[in-house]
Amino acid sequence: MQYEPVLSRAELIDLALNRYFARVDAKDMEAVLDCFHDTALFTIQTAFTRHAGKAEIARMFADFFAAYETIIHRDFICTVDEANGRIAACFTAELHDRAGQVTLLSNTNFWRVRPGPDGAKFQEVYVYMSGANVLV
Repeated sequence: MQYEPVLSRAELIDLALNRYFARVDAKDMEAVLDCFHDTALFTIQTAFTRHAGKAEIARMFADFFAAYETIIHRDFICTVDEANGRIAACFTAELHDRAGQVTLLSNTNFWRVRPGPDGAKFQEVYVYMSGANVLV
């Protein structure tokens, strides 16, 4: 199903990079979850893993936030389909655990944005991860 596009190119990039990834890096659970519709799907394609709905997505992020002392998403290259309300981003995920180990991943995310009464939010997220799945 295609949703009516409501965000401009700049707004799609802002949603993905500033409202979502910046809040993930800050471990701000409430702001991260505010980016998702209640029935959103979050799929890690490379691990055959899917989280359906905000409750499952929240549990996934709680575990992710607890596993890493520092989370950094950087070096973004975005491709935007403004006419269809979609965005993709290639980026580096830099994860520091409490033991001082650093995990570097080269990832690509694809987002499908759906309008709603409380604003345009992610309905579907597809993640392609270069290493082991850290979003279990």
